[in-house]
Parts: sequence; structure tokens; C-alpha cells
Amino acid sequence: MSCAFAHSTVHGYFDGELDAVRAAEFERHLEACPDCQQLLAGMESLRGRLQQSDLYEHASVPFRERILRTTVSKGGSMKFPSVMSRHWLLASSGMIATAALLAIVFFVIQPRREMAQISAAIIDAHVRSLQPGHLIDVQSTDSHTVKPWFDGKLDFVPPVADFSQHGFELVGGRLDAINGRSAAAIVYARRKHYINLFVWPYEEDEPMPVTTGSRQGYNWVMWRSGKMRFCLVSDTSPADLQDLRKLIAE
Repeated sequence: MSCAFAHSTVHGYFDGELDAVRAAEFERHLEACPDCQQLLAGMESLRGRLQQSDLYEHASVPFRERILRTTVSKGGSMKFPSVMSRHWLLASSGMIATAALLAIVFFVIQPRREMAQISAAIIDAHVRSLQPGHLIDVQSTDSHTVKPWFDGKLDFVPPVADFSQHGFELVGGRLDAINGRSAAAIVYARRKHYINLFVWPYEEDEPMPVTTGSRQGYNWVMWRSGKMRFCLVSDTSPADLQDLRKLIAE
């Protein structure tokens, strides 16, 4: 599919994860985009088939009995558990399974889902910025002009620097939003490519490692510094993004 929104926004819209502004924007886009219409219809069809399917299978009585007979008496012989023992075993097994499921959700699924949402949001924002008239609100190669422009427009002041001597020329900045949170977007030029640096507050106390990814031909790298989250996204090479990240982090 050629549509830039087909794989970055449809899933969030289908799951009800977009904020009101992004949802309304996507619905306007959806009216005239056959790619997104086709993908959304396929997702709705798949969900309907899954809901109509009986995928749950109860364990047979012989299988449950074999599991219960694994309780061994002190003498080493197999002893069929009493009704109370069986109830305790079933209850404890249920608690262990629930704890394991919660651990998987908390430590694996939730962080991955959050990262997927954020990566989709930053790519959407980058694609929007490439539309005529959307790239910058303040145009300047002088960091002393761009940085003060954000003062009073956000509840934080993003770091702004020009790295033209390293091949990354400051172009300007604008206001943007990532996952419903106001963010600063500082724009750099690398040869014929534009690079968006998104900056917004990072409220979690947990450490955040440097993460990278690629989607729809766009590369991104994300990291945390102090109380701020940083993300670079562009269609330039991952090596270019890493070079710029190191300059910003210095």
C-alpha cells in the first residue's frame, strides 16, 4: 500500500487509541483513501470472524485427573489428593497463572504497545510536517532565535543547537503533539533530507534505554535525558540519526 497512513494510523484508529483530533483528521483522510478503507475493512472482518469462532477448549476430565495425581505422598507413592487438596491446588494454580499473566502484560506487552503507539505517532507527525507549509513555524538557522520562540508556548523549554559544522543544519522549529501531549519539534536538514527532533517531558521514573526502529521507509531513534524524551525521525540513514543523537546528547 502506498498510503503513508495505512500502517501507522489505521491500527491505532481501529483500537480506539487515537485522541479526538487525530481521529477526526484520520476520518477525513479515510473518506478519500481506498488503501486505508481496504485495510480497515479487513481488520473489522478478521475481528468478526474471531468473535464468532469457538477457540476455547476445556481440559478433559482424564487430563485434569492426571495433573492432580502428580501430588506425591511423603512415602514417595502417588496419592490422589483429597477434595480440599484439589481445591487448594486449583486455587494456587490459578493465582500463579494470573500472576504470570500480569507480569507478562506489565513488563512485556504494555511497554511494547506503548512504544508501538509512540513510534506510529512520531511517524504520523513527521509525515504531516512534510506537507507544504507544515514543516516549521519559526524559520531560522540561529539557535538563539529558535529556542526563545518556544518560551511561553510550552510548559518546558527544549534544547536547541545548530550542528551545521557537522553536516546537520538547523532549519527552524514548530509546535506539535505526540500521543496527545504537546511537543517541540526542532527541524534539521541533512543533505536533501529533513530530520524532526521531537522533545516532550518524560514523567516515568523507570530508566529508558536508547531504542531504534524503522517503519514505512522512515527511521527513528528515541532516548531519555533528564526529565525529557527525545526522538529523531527521518528518511535519512540510521547512521545519520545516531550521529545527530550523539551530538545532541553531548
